[in-house]
Amino acid sequence: MGLGWMAWTWPTVAFFAFIFIAIAIMGRLEWRRPGGAPRHGILGLDTTRGDRLFISLLGSAFILLAWLGIMGTPLWGGLAIVIVWAFLVFRLV
Repeated sequence: MGLGWMAWTWPTVAFFAFIFIAIAIMGRLEWRRPGGAPRHGILGLDTTRGDRLFISLLGSAFILLAWLGIMGTPLWGGLAIVIVWAFLVFRLV
C-alpha cells in the first residue's frame, strides 16, 4: 500500500516540507531564546513568534483557497499575496 491514493505532487510535498521546516525553525528559536518577546500588534493582540506563524499559515490557507475559488489555477498570484500577508503578520501583528 503506497501513498498513491493521496495524490502527492511536488507542490504538495514542497508545501508540507515548508511547514515542517518553519515549525522546526520556530522550535529552535524557542529553545535558544524562550518566550519570543511578545508584541502588541495592530489587531490588539499580544502575540509571540509561534502565534504569528499560526496566524500567517491560517491566513495563507484562506487566501489560497479564495484565490483558487475565484481565479482558479495557477496559484502564483495567490502565492505573491500570501508572501506579502506573512511579511505583514510578522512585522505588524
